[in-house]
Parts: sequence; structure tokens; C-alpha cells
Amino acid sequence: MSAESKAMSLPAPEDLVGVEAALKALPTDVPKPMLFTRDFSLTDRVAVVTGAYGGFGLETALAFAEAGARAVYCIGRSPEPPSKWKKVQDYAARMDGKAGEGRLEYVVADVTDKAKLEQLAREIGDKEGRLDICITGHGGSPSPSECLDYPPEVFQKTLDTNTMGALYVAQAFGKQMARFERGGSIIFIASMAGSVTLKDIHVMPYNVSKAAIVQMARSMACELGPRKIRVNSLSPGYMYTGMTAAFIDHSPDVWASQNPLGRTGLSHEIRGVVTWLASDASSFCTGSEYVVLSSR
Repeated sequence: MSAESKAMSLPAPEDLVGVEAALKALPTDVPKPMLFTRDFSLTDRVAVVTGAYGGFGLETALAFAEAGARAVYCIGRSPEPPSKWKKVQDYAARMDGKAGEGRLEYVVADVTDKAKLEQLAREIGDKEGRLDICITGHGGSPSPSECLDYPPEVFQKTLDTNTMGALYVAQAFGKQMARFERGGSIIFIASMAGSVTLKDIHVMPYNVSKAAIVQMARSMACELGPRKIRVNSLSPGYMYTGMTAAFIDHSPDVWASQNPLGRTGLSHEIRGVVTWLASDASSFCTGSEYVVLSSR
């Protein structure tokens, strides 16, 4: 590498972090902590979260608002968001020190409607002038049934929503990331069920749909890396949510005993890891599955 090329590849002084920043600092400098103010910060970024009317999706949307995101678009199927979503929206708007940031927007779309998602992504990109983060927080599980008798139409519907829907979302908003050439982070919400079988819970289509998402993230990461778009999957373990409440409430001790902490996880306990994956703090992490609160 020539001296000129090497100089061009070096970071500017204001871009130095950690030990490198310390070694380059002048004796008269007054250092400022940067781990949370820069590495984990989402200041001015624009995010999209599907399934953000409750559960993991809404927790994620609020976490991004707290981290400084300019706007978080929450995509749901209902014509109007539930009252709890509106309360969270108001809470984010009133947050101390976040004036002009943390704007939560609710938009309606079906994740299985590829054309609608493409149109919506373009509209958001045109309005905001950037698109930085995409979370596929939607999904569902069919009623339990024996694998040999599973109705094909139920299996197909699960794949259409959980797997194809995740692909359509990632494609639509990934195109906006590529359009603005700022890079970005796509995070697929998978499940530990994509890597291990949930014994005695006969939801084989759900397991298959989540396993596909884990591999989808790895594959897309390899293709999108040159565009500085990182792609990862997040696999929650035994978590207490609206979707799992019926199972857990029936045998709470059984579920809790399968985790090293002796309890099931709560939705807010994914806030840290999802913000890390969305931010520059995880700038060299792509193509990986991150398991949260699992027994394995």
C-alpha cells in the first residue's frame, strides 16, 4: 500500500475511539466518554419495525427512540394502533432531553404484500432522506397439531407470514439503505426454535419458519456486506409475551426450569441487545445469530 493510500485509509482524529483515541490525544485535551454517546447512539437515524404494536416490536421501537433515533416507523396490520401504542408514542415524545427525536409513527401494511411494502419503503425514504435500521418483529405461531396431520394451508400461511413476510420487509427497506449509501442494519427476529426443537410443543411450521430466517440472515449478510449493510438474527428463548402467555401460564414452573436463570424472559430484556445490533457498537458483527435467554 502506498503512503498516500495508507493515509487515506486512516480515520480522522474525530473518528478515533478507545485506546487509539487515548494515544492520539494531546495533553491539553479534555476527553469525553464516547461509548454511549457515540457507539451505542442512534442519533438522527431512521428505523422501521414490523409488529411494533406490542411485544418485542414496541419495546424495540421505544428503545430506539431513547437511543436518539429521529423517527421509528411502526408497521402493523390494524387500521389503528392499540391504546398502549399511543401511550408509548406520547411517552417517547415527552422524554427528557429528546426534543425533536424519538418520533414514533404508525403505518399500516401487510407484510405479505410485497408491492405495498416497496411503496411504503420508498415513501419513508423520500420523506426522511435516509433509512438506517430495519427490524422484522412480526410473526405468529399456529395452533399446535401433530406433524403428520398438519393442514398444508396452515403450514403455508405460517411460512407466508413469518418467512416470506420477513424477506419482503428486508428487501423493501434494504433497497432504501442501498439507495442512500449510508449502510444500515437489518435485524431478523427469529427464535431459539429455529435452532432447537421445542419439546412437547407441536408447532413444527413455526420452527421451520424461524430456522429459515436464521439462514436468510446469514445469506443476505454475505451479499450486502460490500454495501455496508449488516444483517443478523436475534433469537429469543423462553419469553413471556402475548403469544406465549397461554403456554407459560398453563405450566409456568416447567418453562422457567428450562432456563439457567430459573425464569422466563420479559420483552424489555431484549432492548439492550437489539440496540447494540442496530448501532455502531456492533459495526463488525454481521451474519450471526444472537440467542437471548436460552437454555442451550
